[in-house]
Amino acid sequence: MSTSRRLWPTLEQVRRQQELMDRMMYTIGVDVHTAVGIDGGLAFLEARAKCRYCIHEKSCRDWLESTEGVRPSPDFCPNARFFLCCKPLDC
Repeated sequence: MSTSRRLWPTLEQVRRQQELMDRMMYTIGVDVHTAVGIDGGLAFLEARAKCRYCIHEKSCRDWLESTEGVRPSPDFCPNARFFLCCKPLDC
């Protein structure tokens, strides 16, 4: 039997990670239209993939639960630089 099944996330894992990314983007004030428009949408797809395979799921969830108001993304987030590029100019 192939071990490649361990390399692919389950549907539940994908949904959980996407929910975390959506919450992170909302919490830090990312403009979604800007995010999906960068590089014809490829940068957003890359960010989704980074989130899907991120090893900081628990830290991310804890950070989101303890966050009040809009603030910068945490240092552990692999998409922090991308998210910074997607904030409205008035932030």
